[in-house]
Amino acid sequence: MKFLKILCGLVCLLLLAGQLWSMSGWNEARGVYDDICYLRQAHLFQRFGLGGIDTDISRDGDGYLASKLKEIGFPVASDKSNVPCHSPMPAAKKLVLQYPPGTGFVLALFPQGHQVIPMFATATLVVFGFALLGILYARSVPLILSTTAFGCLAIYIMINPVKASYSMAPTMGMCALAGFLTARLFAGSQKESRIWLAIVLGFVLGLSVNFRLPNLLLSAGYFLFFVVTFLSNRKLEIAARSFGFALAFLAGMAPTLVANTINAGSPFATTYGGPDVAPPDFSFGVILLYVTDMQFALLALAGVSVAYLLRAGGDAGARRVALIGTANLAANLTFFFTHPLVTPYYTVPIAMLSLWSLSFATLMGHSEVVEERLAGQAADVPS
Repeated sequence: MKFLKILCGLVCLLLLAGQLWSMSGWNEARGVYDDICYLRQAHLFQRFGLGGIDTDISRDGDGYLASKLKEIGFPVASDKSNVPCHSPMPAAKKLVLQYPPGTGFVLALFPQGHQVIPMFATATLVVFGFALLGILYARSVPLILSTTAFGCLAIYIMINPVKASYSMAPTMGMCALAGFLTARLFAGSQKESRIWLAIVLGFVLGLSVNFRLPNLLLSAGYFLFFVVTFLSNRKLEIAARSFGFALAFLAGMAPTLVANTINAGSPFATTYGGPDVAPPDFSFGVILLYVTDMQFALLALAGVSVAYLLRAGGDAGARRVALIGTANLAANLTFFFTHPLVTPYYTVPIAMLSLWSLSFATLMGHSEVVEERLAGQAADVPS
């Protein structure tokens, strides 16, 4: 199996090389409003340091945003009230960027003019690393092959559909990490510190909110699981794990809360406007758009994987992860299927978080079974 793992790792490496080669030819000036606004956030961080979290339009004193919009032929009025991706905040008397600060902060880590390719390449390398980790965990030929197939899928989608939004690149890295931590917390070895794993997982999920505000929904299944577990079994350890997860989640999303306070006047006031804050509205048309889109294949794969683990029985840890995945999928799909806007990537984060979690849970559960079997065989050998 060692040779097969090496071969599968090389397959993932070749796909990674192809993806990085494709990324190397990207142009940062795609003419997309969202791209320009994320780059403006990065420019503010590079210009003002952490003070760049204040995105008021008045801070465009060097004309960066205006020049970027002129490059794509967007008519910028002298009062700048018509610029895209900005929302008026009456309470703070500002016109500010609608996005949380995380994506801009990550872009600001790279030199201006050469930011997008390094960010996507770094995120793809993170996904590749977790794909290799999954192959290393696999203890049978079928698991090695299925894990390799999923790893290749995760690497491939870093261009299509992830390229559609700059915020998706870091989100995909967070989903891979959160999926691994989810499996370690709920399906890993009982010898590990569950409290610390819960804290780290909560922080990672909270951190993901700084890249995309809808990533807030990625934590829904976890909170529901912790609440139900605590109410049904009120042990001190479970309470500590639950509160640790919740506090770490708030700490992780603290930059967004600070940004909301500065830009919108309150930590819980949104900087989004228009259709993004419209009330839920059920529509078969919206659902049909998702069903006919590529992301539905990922959702279907996640749903089938959850159903299989729930029906198969066996490892209790994998079933816990499947239950969390079920709640997470239900919460996210309820939101997006009743949201008036549809994009090619809205449901990709929940699908990939579910798939990473289920994949690692299956691998860890099988690995423990193999280790216990080998330990039992060793104990039966006469000394």
